[in-house]
Parts: sequence; structure tokens; C-alpha cells
Amino acid sequence: MTHYVGLDVSVKSVSICVVDAAGSVLARGDTTSDPDEITAFIAKHAPAPDRIVHESGILAIWLTRELEKRGLPITCIDARLAHKALSGRINKSDPGDAEGLAHLARTGWFSQVHIRSEASERVRVLIGTRERLIRLRKDLEGHVRGVLKVFGICMGAVGQAGMRQRFRDQLAEAGETDLAISVMAD
Repeated sequence: MTHYVGLDVSVKSVSICVVDAAGSVLARGDTTSDPDEITAFIAKHAPAPDRIVHESGILAIWLTRELEKRGLPITCIDARLAHKALSGRINKSDPGDAEGLAHLARTGWFSQVHIRSEASERVRVLIGTRERLIRLRKDLEGHVRGVLKVFGICMGAVGQAGMRQRFRDQLAEAGETDLAISVMAD
């Protein structure tokens, strides 16, 4: 028998709906967002599903990977396009959305979202973290420069060669002139 599954995922729970090839609802239920519980529900109600879909969202990458590891034919679909398809439904609830997603899985009317590999996601996280830290450092340096101008201290330009050390040296020099500046510099 052909089974299609829709998962409406939130951080704490997942609404699941299983439909057959004709679109009849075979099973509905809710579980936690634990991949093992989701897998158990699907195994009980749709032992060999043809397609499982869920919308892109905060848990999408992790959930897709975890369900793939468990051998399920999971597809992450574009949430914006799925929302357009589901917004016309009368029953706008998590179970209703899960049913709508199951019907999208059945009909194939969706756009699949590419899920990056775990290795590329790790590199992306490192690059993003580095960019954020650089932005924070620059914001902090700009704030310090602005605060010091109130006291009549204008820090000189920092060149590329010794930029971090030159900034720290200028800040230490400014700290020697005033106790409040010294506390800020520390």
C-alpha cells in the first residue's frame, strides 16, 4: 500500500498525518520532536512510506538528517510555498497542516529545499561565528572611540600591521589619564 506522510513541526511537538494514494487519512497523531518517536509513529502507521514531507524551519536541517539516518524518505519543502498551498484550507491547525502537507507529499506539488551536508554546515557556522565576532569587535572599538571623544581623547588610526595591539596601546594610554577610562579599558 502507498503511504504519504506530512509532518507539521514545532520546537516541542510534531503533528503527523498519514494518507494513502487516494488521499484518505489513515492515521493522525502528535509526538514530541524526537526523531525516534516520529520514526516509531510512522513505522506503526505507514511501515514503508513513499514520501514524508515537512516544511523548512528552525529544526528542518537537524530533523531531515536524523530521519534520513533512520532510513525514512524525508523531504524538506519550502515553507513559503507550502504556506500558500495550506492557507486556503478551512481547518488551520497543526493537525490540519500535517494533513495538508501529507496531500502535498501525495501530489508532489512542492519545492524541495536543499539540505547542506553536516560538514558544510559546520564550516558555515564557523565562518558565521567569525564574522559575528569581527563585527562585535569593530562595534566595541567604535564605541570606545566615541566614549573617549567625550573626554577629549581622539585615538589615532590603526594600520593593518599591528592593528589590535596599537588599539590596545592607545586605550591603555588613555586609561592613564582618568580613573573611569582606566576601568573601561580594563
